[in-house]
Amino acid sequence: MSSVLRPPSSGQDPLIAEHYRPISSHLAITPPVSVVIPAMNEAENLPYVFKTLPDWIHEVVLVDGNSTDDTVEVARSLWPDVKVVEQLGKGKGDALITGFEACSGDIIVMVDADGSADGGEIVSYVSALVSGADFAKGSRFANGGGTDDMTFIRKLGNWALCTVVNRKFGARYTDLCYGYNAFWRHCLDKIDLDCTGFEVETLMNIRVVKAGLKVQEIPSHEYLRIHGTSNLRAVRDGFRVLKVILRERSNRRELRRQEHHSPMLDTVRGEVS
Repeated sequence: MSSVLRPPSSGQDPLIAEHYRPISSHLAITPPVSVVIPAMNEAENLPYVFKTLPDWIHEVVLVDGNSTDDTVEVARSLWPDVKVVEQLGKGKGDALITGFEACSGDIIVMVDADGSADGGEIVSYVSALVSGADFAKGSRFANGGGTDDMTFIRKLGNWALCTVVNRKFGARYTDLCYGYNAFWRHCLDKIDLDCTGFEVETLMNIRVVKAGLKVQEIPSHEYLRIHGTSNLRAVRDGFRVLKVILRERSNRRELRRQEHHSPMLDTVRGEVS
């Protein structure tokens, strides 16, 4: 049975109805949705972030990166049932991996804590997943998307790196380095994340393609950070992204070489011939 159904009618069994989460007047879903928010000293921005989150989500997982302000207290005041997880390592990648492990939902959504993402877009991501996609990838450059927070140099770098990934891995992305994504929890078993920095989004985008997962881009608008200063450094993190691309490309070549020289494959070829 499809997980996309109309809301139960008034005459339907309430025990069955309670399993469905109404998203709009004509759409309801059964999968619980977890929203992961990595945050470090984002107390001033969290009110804007939480204000846009839909009330039908299953849980909010806040990963606190050793904040020295009131990030945790503000999150609990805004969303009393928020699940707060302490980050033991460092970096955005480490924070996201920590948050993913703490999720109990079938669908996981990644949202930045700086106020640049509109939580109202989550419905588009979830709709894509329950309609058949494995990974819903936000794109600022897909038709309908946009950004208020990218310099010309960052746009050029993102385009260049995106072009390399498309050519080397057979992807069709319009955006590469963007952190607003959603996916089914089971995807984590196939992409095995193992990086700690901002390059985590690129690693995910590459590995979902390598794993043969169905990806759907979602037009998304990125707004300016509301308060504070980003830890992103265009040149430094750009090189880290490039390093990930080269490493994944090298691993792909090595896998192909091993498959080509596999003794079992040679035996099968011998039997056929």
